[in-house]
Amino acid sequence: MIADFDAYVTAALFDAKGVPMFALGDGTARLVTLEGFVTVEAHDGAVLCACVHPSGVGMLTGGDDGRVVWTRFEGDEIVASEIAVVKGRWIDSVAASPDSGLIAYSAGKDLHVRDSKDAAFVRTFTHEKSVADVAFDPKGRRIAAATYGGAALWYARIEKQTPQMLKWAGSHMMVTWSPDGKFLLSAMQENSLHGWRLSDSKDMRMGGYPAKIKSLAFLSNGLMMATAGANGAVVWPFQGANGPMGKEAAEVAYDQDAMVTRVAATPAAGLLAGGLDDGRVWICDLVSGRKEVLKAEKGAAISALAITPDGKSVAFGDEDGAAGVLASGF
Repeated sequence: MIADFDAYVTAALFDAKGVPMFALGDGTARLVTLEGFVTVEAHDGAVLCACVHPSGVGMLTGGDDGRVVWTRFEGDEIVASEIAVVKGRWIDSVAASPDSGLIAYSAGKDLHVRDSKDAAFVRTFTHEKSVADVAFDPKGRRIAAATYGGAALWYARIEKQTPQMLKWAGSHMMVTWSPDGKFLLSAMQENSLHGWRLSDSKDMRMGGYPAKIKSLAFLSNGLMMATAGANGAVVWPFQGANGPMGKEAAEVAYDQDAMVTRVAATPAAGLLAGGLDDGRVWICDLVSGRKEVLKAEKGAAISALAITPDGKSVAFGDEDGAAGVLASGF
């Protein structure tokens, strides 16, 4: 199933029931049914970020209209409900934790936290510089905020606190936790990746990329992490107490004619999908080395990519608005 949405595809996601979902630069959200795509006007402006709702049903989107919106099916109806609004600001990032039920989003220098089960719960944490990205730890108790000069770690429910600062010079644009909660990784404005071992705040320099890293994904129960930003997917080992420290990365599915712009992986298995800057999409098994091209037709750069936990379906979207769901042979 492939469509032309005629708008930049900000995000491609699968919810807990396997429903494919797309968030677009024209402010719409598109959910897939057996009959095709169902559309709802979620934002008055562009969707800038998206994630799966903590309930596992539908998706949360943040827009340049300052709103956080929950789009999902209720019976046969598609519903878009406003969760929060920050007037005069863009919602730059949004994250959710299925374990704690919390939602986090950033607008300018502020990190906001809401509880999906308690509308009265509100927390706001302010930084010296703008927050580019937010991410929950595996249990949903702490939040990492990527900002200029490093990452700030906050306890999600504590109102008054001083954050733990993980410092590293430069602009940090994207942040994620390892599945065991022992490491924090950040993609920089420069063509590099930085990490910290949280037990002692030890720095991990992970450079050598020819392009910006716009996507990260852990797989194989957290034993490996794949990134975009090179001619192949760059895979770092995370075995042992030191993770990738002192170890070399491997590059898989290398293609001298294209760069990997997005990666997606099965959390518990070794399947990795990659989207390229020429519009192609592939999937490979890191154990057997088998690779399958899911989309051979070239086009605009892939801007969004997602995979189901079993690796049977891959959702993609590109910068020109082409999007769809592809079946894999794994």
